[in-house]
Amino acid sequence: MPNRTTPQWDLYGVHLAAFMLAGTALFAKLVPLPALDITALRGAIAAAALLLVMLLGRARLRLPSARHYLAMLVGGLLFAVHWMTYFHAMQVSTVAVGVVALLTFPVITAMIEPPLLARRAPDRPALIAGLGVLAGVTLIGLEGGLGGNVPLGLSVGVFSATLYSLRNLLQKRFLQGVSGPQVMLYQGTLTALLFAPFLSVSPGELTLGTWGLLLLLGTVFTAVPHTLITHALRRVSATGVSFVLALQVPYATLLAALVLSEIPGPLAILGGALVVGAALYVTTWQRRAALAAAGSG
Repeated sequence: MPNRTTPQWDLYGVHLAAFMLAGTALFAKLVPLPALDITALRGAIAAAALLLVMLLGRARLRLPSARHYLAMLVGGLLFAVHWMTYFHAMQVSTVAVGVVALLTFPVITAMIEPPLLARRAPDRPALIAGLGVLAGVTLIGLEGGLGGNVPLGLSVGVFSATLYSLRNLLQKRFLQGVSGPQVMLYQGTLTALLFAPFLSVSPGELTLGTWGLLLLLGTVFTAVPHTLITHALRRVSATGVSFVLALQVPYATLLAALVLSEIPGPLAILGGALVVGAALYVTTWQRRAALAAAGSG
């Protein structure tokens, strides 16, 4: 029976996180609030949920050292702006465009992780898979044409993807030994504090329906998947995690079709297939590399 502490099981967790995070795209359209408000309340709810769970489990809340606090602060700022720009990209364009733009981050991560963390050239399998993801998201983007606010949505989304890549790399390098719930507790709190002064409405003005959507977003679709990702980053490369998360593209396309009646066309289906293939390719490569390393150790 496989050891459930191996990187293989961490990858399974990232696959589950990819599906759950794909659902967050729907909230950009379903929650009747600006992107900044959604981001602030999402962070507050996620942090509160994690704090309750950690207190009940008597988990450690303090970080190991001052260096960890500094890294958490920088990573939290990157993460907060990433969240806000991600929702904004979908609100100014479409769910598909926002998700497509965000999912350029595996390519960005594959290009910058080896030089920054290992001082070597990017791995060939990662580059090959990166080209597959790039081709896939391009086809999905072309499905809706280049009219309207698509260029703006793509630009904001790619900026969001860059911030997310940098946050993941910083986290892998400087937050080793910090648990997934700890990371999300601190970064969710920082996100809420950063944007709280700029809320356009007070929490008391929100309807029960809006609160229900926000609670669902902050717990099931935020606290759980990001904790899984943070846990995986302790054993799996940021590049490997990034490519598995690229599965958000086909997942989000499917959910948008079911919930928002946004039916994908042939280009979107082909693009999704390319993304799935690239993600599975990198997952297999990462699994083999992890097993080989375990066998040699």
